[in-house]
Amino acid sequence: MRSTIPALQQPSKDKQKNIKKESKTATGLNRRQFLRRVGVNAGAGLLAAQSITQSLADTTIDQDKNTQLTKDDWPTSLVTDSPLSQEGSQTLSPQANCIVPSIETRLFASSNVGNNNTRNELALDRMACAGFKVANPTIVSRQYLRFAGTDSQRASDLQNIATGAIAAPKLLLGVRGGYGAVRLLPMIDWQTLGRIMQERGTILAGFSDVTAIQCALLAQGGMSSLAAPMLYSEFGKTKPDQVSCRQFAEALSNPNLTIDVQSAVLTSQKLPTILASNDSQTLTGTIWGGNLSVVSALAGSDYLPRIDGGIVFLEDVGEQPYRIERMLYDLYLAGVFKRQQAIVFGALSGAGEDSYDARYDVATVIRQLHKLTGLPIYNGMSFGHISKKHSFPLGARCQINPNTEGGYKLTFADYPTIKVDNMNVEGLWQRL
Repeated sequence: MRSTIPALQQPSKDKQKNIKKESKTATGLNRRQFLRRVGVNAGAGLLAAQSITQSLADTTIDQDKNTQLTKDDWPTSLVTDSPLSQEGSQTLSPQANCIVPSIETRLFASSNVGNNNTRNELALDRMACAGFKVANPTIVSRQYLRFAGTDSQRASDLQNIATGAIAAPKLLLGVRGGYGAVRLLPMIDWQTLGRIMQERGTILAGFSDVTAIQCALLAQGGMSSLAAPMLYSEFGKTKPDQVSCRQFAEALSNPNLTIDVQSAVLTSQKLPTILASNDSQTLTGTIWGGNLSVVSALAGSDYLPRIDGGIVFLEDVGEQPYRIERMLYDLYLAGVFKRQQAIVFGALSGAGEDSYDARYDVATVIRQLHKLTGLPIYNGMSFGHISKKHSFPLGARCQINPNTEGGYKLTFADYPTIKVDNMNVEGLWQRL
């Protein structure tokens, strides 16, 4: 299967040398100056569309009336972002200190279409400013029904790497979540894809519906991935969350990533941070999982990882307590928890109140899970459908160490990284 997606023309070697030389002295490049410096034709693809400044003045990116909110951007996109000032181009577009993009990056669009073109363009510009050289930007404009292209098109984003039709990049970044990734699972050679990614040290990044891709990649390809924000759902926001952006770069570049958790509030205010008979033990195992709705849908299939001594991570948004419990029972009855050492919960956002009895809440559900499985449960990890996400590797070795203050620390190892010198993290939230 060969891709029909055109790539941007690459600068010649001599031109690349000149670019590097100029980049040492050039600062404060605006969007169009920067794109011209890296040799991108001003008429090519989405990166050469109309001025971002004018587009932002005409529309509010995160209030796209044509798109209903889905799990990858609800509820934070409307709650935490505000429209940009209308005071003129100087206010809207302060000059950004961009770098020449050099990190080989490809996008994969496995789920919902991102049909706000201005938001797509801004996200792509920010990725370039931050140092990520996106080879296939035009896939963000694909659409078939609610999806980001036909099943065949969406599967080809990954399958073309497995067949060798396209060279594996350093970063494979998801465009957005929503729904649709599960339709692609039988269409991809996960074993070969995982082997090629391991050889190249490729990092596949995403969350929400992309959990299906990450689980299949680990289950059949033996390859880790990164739970992380995505192109459309984060970097295309009017005001991307700086904590999420910084933690994205940290997880990409730090081979010894750590995350400290001191509160269970993201999971439930009524739970302790550690729910265990022995809250002082240290655990080490492979961490895996992702979005609870997606993980539970894979129960019993060949695409759900079967890891002995693993640590299961779960998060979700907009699910009532009884639905959360039903999905956890799906996993329990399928025997998924039998071979695991622990369960880590991230954010369970927007669960709401049970209409029959308000006492039946998330805390009640998780205590029932603890009673059923006997496993230690760690709550409040800062990842999920929330503003301030701490990216972390899935399918990597994870150690959980309780601290003396009732919290815990997760330490990760054995996953691919990118040189931090090639990144300009501030570019991920610049107004370009």
